[in-house]
Amino acid sequence: MKILVVDDREDNLFAIESLLRPVGRPVVRAHSGDEALKTVLRGGIAVIILDVVMPRMDGLEVLAYLKRLDHTRNLPVVLMTGLGRDDDLAARAYDLGVSDFLVKPVDPWVVRTKVRALADLYIENQSLREQLHALTERRTGTGTSTAHHPDLVEARVPRRPGGSTDHARSVRGAD
Repeated sequence: MKILVVDDREDNLFAIESLLRPVGRPVVRAHSGDEALKTVLRGGIAVIILDVVMPRMDGLEVLAYLKRLDHTRNLPVVLMTGLGRDDDLAARAYDLGVSDFLVKPVDPWVVRTKVRALADLYIENQSLREQLHALTERRTGTGTSTAHHPDLVEARVPRRPGGSTDHARSVRGAD
């Protein structure tokens, strides 16, 4: 799993890539929001470091798009800006679901620590989701989740003698 660094300025990409080298994960670059989205949609990204101010599609627009898609909604995104402290901008970013919001200049140790932790958590969560999906498929035998089919849960609940479904209803939250 890779770290994606997104910035429209080559010198910033180089600096952040150099800063992240000790994390031990491959770093890929994108020079625009569009390029970042294409890279993410190809898969294999564990964390995104995203500049806020970019032409055509800024960091907040990229973040909003990623959070709308099911398969990228949980991808950790760290927004980074050189605009200085801006509480309104930070609040908008957190409302959109950003994992962290950093103002340049950044402390290299802090950035590496956060990125390493976010990548590890994302990879572990992905693994747990895959295990849960496999268990759900194996249990139902249909390849569908019981969360989307409450009748499957009721069908597996043993009936009381006499055919009562009170227990099944209470499990589903009915009554």
